Amino acid sequence: MNINKQPTTSYRWETFSHMADIGIRGFGNSPEEALIAVSLALISVITDPQKVSPTSSVSIICQDDSYDLLLYDWLNCLIFKMATENMLFSAFEVELHLPFLRGTAWGETVDREKHNPAVEVKGATFTELFFGQNGNQWIAQCIVDV
Repeated sequence: MNINKQPTTSYRWETFSHMADIGIRGFGNSPEEALIAVSLALISVITDPQKVSPTSSVSIICQDDSYDLLLYDWLNCLIFKMATENMLFSAFEVELHLPFLRGTAWGETVDREKHNPAVEVKGATFTELFFGQNGNQWIAQCIVDV
C-alpha cells in the first residue's frame, strides 16, 4: 500500500501533447507510485494539484487481468468520480495486487475561482497505453480525451 501524504512535488509526472488530446505519464519505484504520479498528471491537465485540498475521499475498486487495463480502468474511474461528484483530487492511496486495484482519492468540490479549471477530461484512451517497467522504473501512461 502506498499513501500519498507527501507534497505532490515528491512524485514525478509529466504531460505531453498528442494531436488534439493530452498525454499523461507517471514514474515511480513501484507500480503504486507510478499510479499515484499518473493520477497527479491527470489532475494537472485540469488544474494545479497543489491548489486542491484533500478534505473528502472517494473509494475506487478496479479488477482486470493486466496492469495496462487496470491503469485504464483506474483513470476512467477517477474521471467518472470527478464528473459525478464535482470533485478534484490531490492525494491518493493505492493497493495493487493483480487482478485487483483498490484505491482512495482525496480532494474537494470544484471551486472555479480557486481551481480555475482549464479543460474537462472526457476519458482515458487506449492510445499509447502503457503500465510497466523500463529498467528499475515503473511508468504509467496514456492519452486522455479532452
